[in-house]
Amino acid sequence: MDLDERPLAERQCIPCQGGVPPLGAAEVERLLARLDGWRAEGVHHLAKDFKFKNFAQALAFANAVGAIAEAEKHHPDIWFTWGKARIEIRTHKIDGLTESDFVLAAKIDRIP
Repeated sequence: MDLDERPLAERQCIPCQGGVPPLGAAEVERLLARLDGWRAEGVHHLAKDFKFKNFAQALAFANAVGAIAEAEKHHPDIWFTWGKARIEIRTHKIDGLTESDFVLAAKIDRIP
């Protein structure tokens, strides 16, 4: 299997040191097609809204996202309130999207 075709969630985030261009629109669309329910806001960041039955579930989700972010050394913006959470992902160093942003999104989608 070609490395590029592995499921995104099975890859590791690669820390960005800056100096690399963000992904273009065609590459963003190609990778976005491999995710479920995420949207690209321009080619600037990924976003997804999640719904839960109560505050405790939203908090548990936010904490699970935080644990993944720490393990991957790639940190999204997380907002949560009673029954809802929103995640936005970008590579802050370049203020745009890299493949690692899509890897993180796929890993977040594996949270039960």
